[in-house]
Amino acid sequence: MSVVIPVLDDSEMLARCLEHLSAQLRPADEIVVVDNGSTDDTAAVARAAGARVIDQPQRGIWPAASAGYDAATGDIIARLDADSRPPADWLLHIEAELVDSPEVGVLTGRGVFYDGNPVTAGLGQVLYIGGYFWSMELWLGNPPIFGSNFAMRRDVWQDARTRVHRDRIDIHDDLDLSFHLDLATVVRYDERLTVGISARPFATWSGLGRRLRWAYATLSMHLPEQSPWRRRITRRRQARAQEPGVPGAVA
Repeated sequence: MSVVIPVLDDSEMLARCLEHLSAQLRPADEIVVVDNGSTDDTAAVARAAGARVIDQPQRGIWPAASAGYDAATGDIIARLDADSRPPADWLLHIEAELVDSPEVGVLTGRGVFYDGNPVTAGLGQVLYIGGYFWSMELWLGNPPIFGSNFAMRRDVWQDARTRVHRDRIDIHDDLDLSFHLDLATVVRYDERLTVGISARPFATWSGLGRRLRWAYATLSMHLPEQSPWRRRITRRRQARAQEPGVPGAVA
């Protein structure tokens, strides 16, 4: 199991995240920290904790995250952000679920805010995170990936890595990856798989606005090819092709 953490100038938060990873009941086989051009001691903090540091000077979450996925050597690639705080059973939970359910290609869960004022955290929890899972599942036809808390099999990434817009810095990497998974990939949302996340992105109107602009850009760039109705039509055709007796079906 590999854990990928993209980070930019956030060494203090990264140190806390790595502390939580060191306390895992099922330790990671490797931790890949992608330094996205930091000017602080991010790289030194990562190495001191035993992580492997990958340099990605091209700024942006997607360039950094994709470099980490490429560098990961595990059969399972898990993802956190620098401000994530995984519970002690996080990796144990992921491993158990993916081993017991070999049909699942991606396992994702939600984030729970551990800081910020109650109003900001509450609105972010219900409207932003809750709204994301609800609306994007309707659009995609399967649960969306939540970038601060998910794991995928290595072959899922190998299949999708050339389709995603990994060089874009103005879109949501997790939603873009969700769009470019093979439609046969099973994505499972597990509400018990939780990770502590920071409410910092919602502390200012500009931070919230930036994320909403990214959401608009991500959705608009996938139209009309990835519209909900086209995804449903393609799924029905694929299911039809698998039925016995249908020309071209797999026996």
